[in-house]
Amino acid sequence: PASSNTLFYGDNLQILRDYIRDETVDLIYLDPPFNSNRSYNVLFKNETGQEADAQIAAFDDSWHWGQKAEETYVDLIENAPGDVANMISSLRQFIGTNQMMAYLVMMAARLVELYRVLKPTGSLYLHCDPTASHYLKIVLDTVFGVDKIRNEIIWQRTAAKGDARTKYGAVHDVLLFYAKSDGAPFHPIYLEQDEDYLSRFRLNDNDGKGAYRLAPLDSPNPRPNLTYDYKGYKPPVKGWRVSLDVMKQLDLEGRLYFPKSMNGRIARKHYLSEQAGRKASDVWTDISPLQASAAEKLGYPTQKPLALLERIINASSNPGDVVLDPFSGCGTAIAAAQKLGRRWIGIDITHLAIAMHKARLKDMYNLTAGVDYRVVGEPEDLDGARQLARDDRYQFQWWALSLIQARPVGGSEGGKGKKGADTGIDGIIPFIEDNTGKMMRVMVQVKSGHVRSGDIRDLRGVLDRETDAP
Repeated sequence: PASSNTLFYGDNLQILRDYIRDETVDLIYLDPPFNSNRSYNVLFKNETGQEADAQIAAFDDSWHWGQKAEETYVDLIENAPGDVANMISSLRQFIGTNQMMAYLVMMAARLVELYRVLKPTGSLYLHCDPTASHYLKIVLDTVFGVDKIRNEIIWQRTAAKGDARTKYGAVHDVLLFYAKSDGAPFHPIYLEQDEDYLSRFRLNDNDGKGAYRLAPLDSPNPRPNLTYDYKGYKPPVKGWRVSLDVMKQLDLEGRLYFPKSMNGRIARKHYLSEQAGRKASDVWTDISPLQASAAEKLGYPTQKPLALLERIINASSNPGDVVLDPFSGCGTAIAAAQKLGRRWIGIDITHLAIAMHKARLKDMYNLTAGVDYRVVGEPEDLDGARQLARDDRYQFQWWALSLIQARPVGGSEGGKGKKGADTGIDGIIPFIEDNTGKMMRVMVQVKSGHVRSGDIRDLRGVLDRETDAP
């Protein structure tokens, strides 16, 4: 599976164990459910009828401690590496058997598997919020090693927050960036040259080389072997940054600035025309959250901007590498990986998510399931479809929509069995009318059985209403 683009439907813990081989993934991005007033909806049962804790019907702001959490905890104690077992045991003593502990047990089991499938040169970005980031860092430190964290990145996901009445407004998420080894690739990200950056290049000798700024040539550390006079200018206290030969070469190229006073310090000219821009730091304020009117908006409340995933993938992988998202949600990581020439693996536990993946890949890249990529875990015959309909009619609905490449509409971000106001439309298929070039829509309604004449009349009424709508 790691050698081809694949979507998996199911519990990611079991998918990782059954399908993903050791050390086959280059980059992992995961945005797992965490405590931040977000709803995650999943099935009670899969096609085999087996219950899974990752398939709780309604994830509202937390996981819950129960039999499955206890079983996963015992499995970690008995089978996980010794330091992981000790860590999770200590956390249980400290935190107790509550929702947060159930969440951390769930995450620890999956992070052990994610570490296993990651190549020695691989990296992992875990997206979370401050509610659980400090606990997750302990888990990651134990799984990867305390020296393997590269950054704790702060992403300002919103400009203002209405909760700033009794505390500071919560406007950021956290990205925990770990590398499996020192050999993991990293490509610096250069930001756009904004006015603040451009204002630093105020000098110009009018020699055709353009604007430049000055950078010190002082060594930050004592360098006795680089302590020398140059053209009558005394060296800095700790010596120069460069050797005498390099200093002469810079001078020959006209890249040195000599102050009028011999007591001044020689500096180096950095020309704007030669600069890629300012390197991104571990605080990201330049990637805005998706607005309601954004073209890429899919109606998925926790959807992340494509630019965020593009930055991560560009920084920590190379073209042709394998990118894995085990909580793939609405498929932003998958879409970004495809755009940037990476191979990808997506795992999600709802047919809504898989249907959204299919629609997005079709809309953005004209990719078709079964032709351009694989889908594993969906019903493959009539009996499987009937079983899915019996288990959860909404999941059946989203799966059925994906078969005809219809975009899901209505519902919510995971399908816990509540759709809100039912407009009578479950999906749409947009197309361009040949004669006029006008955007048209096919409206789709899904029934899993027992279709009556009244249903047909209701659908006709929906069509008439939508046709008359402005």
